[in-house]
Amino acid sequence: MTDADEQGPVGPPVAGDETATLLGSLERQRATLAWKCGGLDAAGTRATVGASTMTLGGLLKHLALVEDHYFSTRLHGRDPGPPWNTVDWDADPDWEWRSAAEDTPEQLMTLWQDAVARSRSSVTEALAAGGVEQLIQQTWPDGRTPSLRRTLIDMIEEYARHVGHADLIRESVDGLTGEDPPR
Repeated sequence: MTDADEQGPVGPPVAGDETATLLGSLERQRATLAWKCGGLDAAGTRATVGASTMTLGGLLKHLALVEDHYFSTRLHGRDPGPPWNTVDWDADPDWEWRSAAEDTPEQLMTLWQDAVARSRSSVTEALAAGGVEQLIQQTWPDGRTPSLRRTLIDMIEEYARHVGHADLIRESVDGLTGEDPPR
């Protein structure tokens, strides 16, 4: 995967194999989220649209949690690390959304970037052990166990949904619009 600032747009290859296409699609969503959340001050990361309480800071923190949950806990069966392991999720199930207002834009971006780096490493580790067809470690409540392929698709969908939210919020902050980060 290439970085948009280095070699043009980030995204799946035009005619790549399944793994490259899945990873490229995920990287495009990550790059778009980074662009939509980048360069903002604290007020920008706390802005909301309409009746929603969703913020760009909350999106960064939520997606950092989702990255760690999908690619560490679910994929490899590892225990959650900081800061997730210090939260009483039963008492505060929306902790990541609520607590993001207490963090600086730099803290939020770093938290998310570090989670993405761990996820990339976890997926690389899993792919080296077997392809996208391998089953992950965590079984669903109904007893089925999804593949890494399904987990990647689920993560792409999670990002795509939240990138749409980020589009609306960011446009309300400073008018930034568009689908892809500048090349």
